[in-house]
Amino acid sequence: MQIEVLKSKIHRVKVTEANLDYIGSITIDEDLMDAANIIAGERVYIVDNNNGERFDTYVIKGVRGSGTICLNGAAARKVHRGDIVIIMSYAMMPFDEARNFTPSVVFPDTETNKLVK
Repeated sequence: MQIEVLKSKIHRVKVTEANLDYIGSITIDEDLMDAANIIAGERVYIVDNNNGERFDTYVIKGVRGSGTICLNGAAARKVHRGDIVIIMSYAMMPFDEARNFTPSVVFPDTETNKLVK
């Protein structure tokens, strides 16, 4: 049996930009991507803590160290600059493997979107 489990989570980052006139996606600072074990093109789920919106899109690599969290295309209509979002991805794996799997969870500074050491 295969089940879907949380693989990666960037918990509570601030939206720095919403760009309606761009092909759909989310641009994420590459430092955050690396820390959360997320790759470019990966499907992610976004939860907006300010307005309750929940949606999915794919990741575009942002400038390393920039703190960028930018919703692009239609997703830009679901958030506002300054909103706090949670970014999650999931993976399919055998049930026995999932029992012992530990997701990569990152808790960045919500003002700067930088990794907290």
